[in-house]
Amino acid sequence: MTNSKQSSKALASKAASTLNDPSASQVQKSLAASVLSQSSSSNQTSSEMETKASEVLKSSKYSDETKSFAASVLSQSNKAR
Repeated sequence: MTNSKQSSKALASKAASTLNDPSASQVQKSLAASVLSQSSSSNQTSSEMETKASEVLKSSKYSDETKSFAASVLSQSNKAR
């Protein structure tokens, strides 16, 4: 099943900056990488990333930017799962 949704250019730009930020957490970088990989392709979120993104959204310890990456990742998940 192909994914017709793509990350916005603005969010992809933030994701690219995050990947180059040495102070960004590993969770933030992995979500940013997923956002970036879905910015100009039909890539779909893996079940592992869906779980990670869901945990980030449920937690109060993550920044708004990290949560926006997580929301984007989840919005491109496989609805059949």
